[in-house]
Amino acid sequence: MTQNTVEKTPVTLLGLGAMGTALARTWLAAGHPLTVWNRTPTRATALAAEGAKVADTAAEAVAANTLIVVCLLDDASVDEVLAGTDLAGRDLVNLTTGTPAQARARAEWAREREARYLAGGIMAVPPMIGVPQAGGYVFYSGSRELFERHQEMLAVPAGTTYVGEDAGFAALYDVALLSAMYGMFAGAAHAFALIRKEDIDPAALAPLLADWLVAMAPAVHQTADQLRSGDYTKGVVSHLAMQVAGTPTFLSTAEQQGVSPELLSPYFELMRRRLAEGSGEEDLTGVIDLLVR
Repeated sequence: MTQNTVEKTPVTLLGLGAMGTALARTWLAAGHPLTVWNRTPTRATALAAEGAKVADTAAEAVAANTLIVVCLLDDASVDEVLAGTDLAGRDLVNLTTGTPAQARARAEWAREREARYLAGGIMAVPPMIGVPQAGGYVFYSGSRELFERHQEMLAVPAGTTYVGEDAGFAALYDVALLSAMYGMFAGAAHAFALIRKEDIDPAALAPLLADWLVAMAPAVHQTADQLRSGDYTKGVVSHLAMQVAGTPTFLSTAEQQGVSPELLSPYFELMRRRLAEGSGEEDLTGVIDLLVR
């Protein structure tokens, strides 16, 4: 073992699914002493050959190091795996996907066990881990001191973005971005459905669609600015009344093409409701207020 390796932060990783294994390999490659545990022991075999120490139990893995990273299936799995382990004095970084409420409850759970806590939301898929040019990163929230203490080590697999002391914020940012992604996928699905029965190559539409979505993306900045100021008429180019007037064309085209409007109709209905409130000169931002209960 080299002096450089000795100086690297030792870490324990619980969970060796596809993401956990990718994380483990990047830390090993960077020279971090690594202890791993997984419910199915055979998943640790290859990592042992690469230099990882394999613990027989989760409790043994937790006892091995101060820094504990958890990357399990769900929040219930965290309960099961950490039950009976001694977390006092440990730095617990939880990269398990969950809700903001679960993260906040887990932070309190960790405090009760005298552990320091940091929640993470991974904005990457396993092949992006350890590949800086892939652009993957992880949202972190909770203890700022804990984040700053381990930021260098946490940045080895993917970029790091700290979003606040509230332990639930990492999960909230994660779900917010992924929700927007699914909205984009829904729009793209409708677009491809419209041409499905025509003599149009989907590959011909794809670059036009991709470029259009990129061109529309900066609109989120105007939406944010309007939300902060409370002025939904600020910088409007196509006001709500004009856009609502155009929605029958989209619905008629879908009907003529034999395409269900179910991906568009809910949003159009919100637009009509906002217009009915007398907000015709606004941008589409007012729809957000209708969504918030």
